[in-house]
Amino acid sequence: MLDDAPLGSLTTARYGMPGDGMAYLTGIQALCRLPLDQRRLDEEAGRDTGGFVSGYRGSPLGGLDQELWRIADQLAARGIVFQPGVNEDLAATAVWGSQQVGLFPGARRDGVFGLWYGKAPGLDRSSDALRHANAAGASPMGGALLVVGDDHGCKSSTLPSASEMALRDLGIPVLAPADVQDLLDFGLFGWALSRYAGCWAALVAPTDIVDGAMTVRVDLARHRFARPAAAASPHIRLKDSPLRQEARQETKERLAVAFGAANGVNRVIAAPAAAKLVVVAVGKAYANAREALARLGLKTPGEIAAAGARLVKIGMPWPLDAAFARTIAQDAQRLLVIEEKRAFVEEQLKAILYDHHADGRSGAGRGPVVLGKSD
Repeated sequence: MLDDAPLGSLTTARYGMPGDGMAYLTGIQALCRLPLDQRRLDEEAGRDTGGFVSGYRGSPLGGLDQELWRIADQLAARGIVFQPGVNEDLAATAVWGSQQVGLFPGARRDGVFGLWYGKAPGLDRSSDALRHANAAGASPMGGALLVVGDDHGCKSSTLPSASEMALRDLGIPVLAPADVQDLLDFGLFGWALSRYAGCWAALVAPTDIVDGAMTVRVDLARHRFARPAAAASPHIRLKDSPLRQEARQETKERLAVAFGAANGVNRVIAAPAAAKLVVVAVGKAYANAREALARLGLKTPGEIAAAGARLVKIGMPWPLDAAFARTIAQDAQRLLVIEEKRAFVEEQLKAILYDHHADGRSGAGRGPVVLGKSD
């Protein structure tokens, strides 16, 4: 899914059939392409699904509904309904309803993949609806994806915003893209994760990425997801008590970690034989870290490794894969965490690695020094 596959032929079609080519997309266009590509993936797999998109505009996603309206005919031809919400709460509740297809007789589709969008304040005001929706779960043939517009630099907001902490409190796995390519890849990964683990998934979309543009790979072969064997089935069900929903949350998080590990959502980019320093970069901060390293003359993974640095890209900052964290830190004395705003991954790494031996044993150990927001 997330490997550096050879580039195919160049195409300028933003929303057309992907083939094995490329397209030049803005962040908004990549988000609009997501439901079309998900429908194509389902058709290839023999699934008769529909799509439902609802949300409320707000920077950096202010132009999303305008572009969705512009391609309304293409969406409708693929069985995708776009209905903006009167507000974020009603939109979230409507997307929740899309996951109930199949719970009642008379369903005309195998499932419906739902997409909610809104900026960070919209996430705040909709937290009650989203908490209940995630607790209820997602359909194994549908899936629910949140796209949350974060304004780290307070470009057009009353306060700088980052949504990871709020999403963790809601129990919703967080996907953090580094660029427009990740926006496309992680969005489709998020629906697959939702279907597998029975939870909703969230894609944070910072201003710098949404307002940006780049040439991206659009071949569907990038999105063949491994599905580890799972004994549990924590998906949405008709008769369900709040306590049973709570009891399944731990299972959903465990399955989300397993799905991320099986599909390489977190990756070691540069791997020296002996690491002097482990650099852990999260989401958009990964792109910033690569630019900083390039200015130091370390442009390629090989050059970074030769300098003695193990560079790690975190695509799913929560729930953080504890086994992956221990692996990247097993021979390290120091870890430097680079992330936007608050110490999110840094705090998780400290909790995972505390009292942890370099050889993997726990107890009476010290663990590496973790540097980040303070040192």
